[in-house]
Amino acid sequence: MRNTVNWFELFVSDMPRAQGFYEQVLATKLKVAPFNGEPHAIFTDDGVAGALVQREGKRPSSEGSLVYLNCDGVLDEALGRVEKAGGKIVMPKTDIGPPGFIAVVRDTEGNSVGLHSERR
Repeated sequence: MRNTVNWFELFVSDMPRAQGFYEQVLATKLKVAPFNGEPHAIFTDDGVAGALVQREGKRPSSEGSLVYLNCDGVLDEALGRVEKAGGKIVMPKTDIGPPGFIAVVRDTEGNSVGLHSERR
């Protein structure tokens, strides 16, 4: 199946701090790989991909687009790690009917990011 989204970028001001936040919350390892002279930390899951990016002139914000990261089957555990990793839960786990559950967190950089888990 073809995905509508094929790449996303979350802008950060402090790459080590942001990388640590996402690695802790998602219990994963990001791949550090500079691209065009800009620091990148890439989410390495199969399918849709994306990266944390430190880019001149781009600031983290909670007011832009909202990207949902896959926390299928581990949403509760991920939410339990958000504040320990320096973030904040903006919208707690919310039942959205047949598609499952979502939550919104604010990362250490100030970005709002959604988390999604399918209903099982």
